[in-house]
Amino acid sequence: MADKRDYYEVLGISKSASDDEIKKAYRKLAKQYHPDANPGDKTAEAKFKEASEAYAVLSDPEKKRQYDQFGHAAFEQGGGGAGGFDFNMGDMGDIFGDIFGDIFGGGRRSRASNGPMNGANLRTAIRITFEEAVFGCEKELELSLKDECETCHGSGAKPGSSPETCHKCNGKGQVTFTQQSLFGMVRNVQTCPDCRGTGKIIKEKCPDCYGSGYISRKKKIQVSVPAGIDNGQSIRIRGKGEPGTNGGERGDLLVEVNVSRHPIFQRQDYDIYSTAPMTFTQAALGGDVRISTVDGDVLYEVKPGTQTDTKVRLRGKGVPTLRNKDVRGDHYVTLVVQVPTKLNNEQKDLLKKYEESITGKKTEETSEDSKEKKKKFFGK
Repeated sequence: MADKRDYYEVLGISKSASDDEIKKAYRKLAKQYHPDANPGDKTAEAKFKEASEAYAVLSDPEKKRQYDQFGHAAFEQGGGGAGGFDFNMGDMGDIFGDIFGDIFGGGRRSRASNGPMNGANLRTAIRITFEEAVFGCEKELELSLKDECETCHGSGAKPGSSPETCHKCNGKGQVTFTQQSLFGMVRNVQTCPDCRGTGKIIKEKCPDCYGSGYISRKKKIQVSVPAGIDNGQSIRIRGKGEPGTNGGERGDLLVEVNVSRHPIFQRQDYDIYSTAPMTFTQAALGGDVRISTVDGDVLYEVKPGTQTDTKVRLRGKGVPTLRNKDVRGDHYVTLVVQVPTKLNNEQKDLLKKYEESITGKKTEETSEDSKEKKKKFFGK
């Protein structure tokens, strides 16, 4: 073991480091070099094993004392220490739970699997209109939810009988076994395969729930959609998820909100964006332009000479905030001048005269003059 690095050097800590500092240092290295985070990287795998071995020693007070006194020789066969190195997972389960939770989004369970556990969360979705998202609404859902079986009262056992203690795990819900690994004997803990972690075996199952302890029933649930909710956000309804086990609380119901697109309005955070048309005359002379908002139509006075793509801000006409529905964003409107596509002869003549008055140049003959010339030609 002469080629092994010093365990304190491996973890990057001093010999006076506290237990929390040792665990923190190992957690950092384990996240960085864990094989699942570095698939196929042999160097990372070696560093992970090195850090795990260092932590297994320094996190154990007795092994740490032997290592501080004898170094690596403490764990060599025939050394001055306690003999062969026993890689006892001990507290490693907790820190692995933290690591795996951070890397893979899972959670850690510090309690025994046969203790009270909360039920799983249920997920569903609803679709609402743009206006319903702005002002809030009430929706009704119909879901299948599990209720405690009235026949066995949740035990899963046939009336007159009761669940028995699992003989494989002695009611603990977990079984422990050891196996040889690179670091020596490793102790593993897993959920009992016979009772599936409950610690109980049901020999005579309830005829109504078939031993599950619960019966699914259709239920109607009212969902209060708050004003200002955005597309993709979820509403949590507590206690409407899966039932807990061994006295644990029910999970929650998470309702994802899908907001339909609006033909006029677009949303960004708590602000609304849209466009509004105005005529050529309104743009040139000024006047009132009708603008559609979520609160209804409003009249906005534009100044003479307003150009197309002019931006208008309507304060407080946006989406309410989730924290306070009385506080709202703004509505930004882009004014667009509409160019007429169909003009009668009189309108065309008027526009030509307007062009002449602006440029000082005579335009093509008016339609009336053209008609008069055509009459004389055909008269001849």
